[in-house]
Amino acid sequence: MKTHRIINIAYVLATLLLIGGCTNLDVPVESEITTDNFPVTEEDFIAVSGPIYTNLAPYYFKSYWFLQEFSADGLILTANGGNWYDDGRYQNYHMHTWNTEQRFIREVWDWCYAGISSCNSVLTLYESAEDNNTKEMAVAEVKTMRAFYHFILMDVYGDVPLVTTFGEEVTTRTDRTEVFDFLEEDLLDAVNYLSTIVDQSTYGRPTKYMAYALLAKLYINAEIYTGENRYNDVVSVCDEIIDSGSYTLDDDYLAVFDIDNGPDIKDIIFAVTYNSEDSQQQYWARYWLHKALREKFSLPYNPSGCVRALPEYYDLFNDANDRRNAIWLTGKQYDWQGNPITIETTNSGLDADYSGNDPDGEITYHLEFTREIVFDDFDKFDTGDDQLGKAIGYRCNKFYPDSTSTSRQQNNDWPVFRYADVLLMKAEAILRGASATLGQTPLSLVNMVRERSNAGDFNDIDLDGLLDERARELCYEGWRRNDLIRYGKFEDSWGFKTDNDVNKRIYPVPQDELDINPSLGQNPGYE
Repeated sequence: MKTHRIINIAYVLATLLLIGGCTNLDVPVESEITTDNFPVTEEDFIAVSGPIYTNLAPYYFKSYWFLQEFSADGLILTANGGNWYDDGRYQNYHMHTWNTEQRFIREVWDWCYAGISSCNSVLTLYESAEDNNTKEMAVAEVKTMRAFYHFILMDVYGDVPLVTTFGEEVTTRTDRTEVFDFLEEDLLDAVNYLSTIVDQSTYGRPTKYMAYALLAKLYINAEIYTGENRYNDVVSVCDEIIDSGSYTLDDDYLAVFDIDNGPDIKDIIFAVTYNSEDSQQQYWARYWLHKALREKFSLPYNPSGCVRALPEYYDLFNDANDRRNAIWLTGKQYDWQGNPITIETTNSGLDADYSGNDPDGEITYHLEFTREIVFDDFDKFDTGDDQLGKAIGYRCNKFYPDSTSTSRQQNNDWPVFRYADVLLMKAEAILRGASATLGQTPLSLVNMVRERSNAGDFNDIDLDGLLDERARELCYEGWRRNDLIRYGKFEDSWGFKTDNDVNKRIYPVPQDELDINPSLGQNPGYE
């Protein structure tokens, strides 16, 4: 089983801080650690910061990922005979008709502020430690993680409470521009102290290059966040990562997302680490795979197969030689020996609309995923509970199913920042007017990414072409909503969504928070 130095949860929970979640921007801390005995060594500092990182896993995939990808143009989650309808939750995200009381909107808010509270409590504990280089690096790591949590909040909700002191009572939200400025200042200071070591010892924690990647995300979206063009700054921080020589594009694209990905993957700058036993909630295969694929992938559970690709998004994968195409499951399905994957059913079990004279006649159905999304009952977002309805839609197998797990929990770490993304951000910034550096052009940068996957070189590139390349390279990794907003395309129609309300570029403040603290105020369009 894959293990990571930062996710030694048994040790952390047995000896260190236990920091809970929050809905009022503050959490209580229970600790047997005292300022007399902790922290002293580098290992002490790393261990005491553990809750900051264990907080990441439960909601990064699922709640946060749902907000980022289910509101975008790449996928859809449908019901089958009522299963997965969940009061229209997933339909609302696709249609941009969400409201202030929806679960994932509330969970992401609570999750990020729990992380921020953990950061602030750890910083308080650090204050009494002796000043030295070890402490400086530890403080920089925690402040970078605090910036990361605030970045998610600012991107998702716009103006948000800026919380920098543990136990601080916050009653108002801070303007998005001020949050941006604070994060930029903290990160630019942190890079002076963060480690430049890129190996198992720093995997899953902020390095200097993780902070630069986060700055790149701030700068490339600066016009959305602050109204100011910061594209030259994008190039500058991307060059810090490129010049380091610490990262490269691994030859095997699929290995970046496999169950044993980790410190050996040189494309990953920062990842949320998952472990099927004690750092859970990464269950990609559960959502994407049809249950008839359980045996093929030796899974210990029946997957649900409720998420399907939108056809127009799948069509962006239009180079037959592109190895990234291997993430898709399309058409008729076969096992590893080439035998058809079949389902024993009846005529009416295959097709609920069967009108012949033998509805109970037994048949063998060769499982076949079909491209188009067709609803049996659109009001219920239901494709039907028959075998044809369950097979509607192409499936994505990017985060490979984990047969080593004893449950639906997977060991695949989740790449947050990747070198390929850095190259594409630099290309975009130059296309938008930044000065080219290092002899690199937008075209050469994009072709570097394509060549890794054996995709043919482009002869030219524009912004629309770059957005399509981001869709292929970063498919379903949690950046699509962010990209579409930056490109001014979040109001476009796709799938069954026609809403073009620009207010939907940010989510509402959760109603639970307003009930506690009405002075927070609500975002436009949700009053």
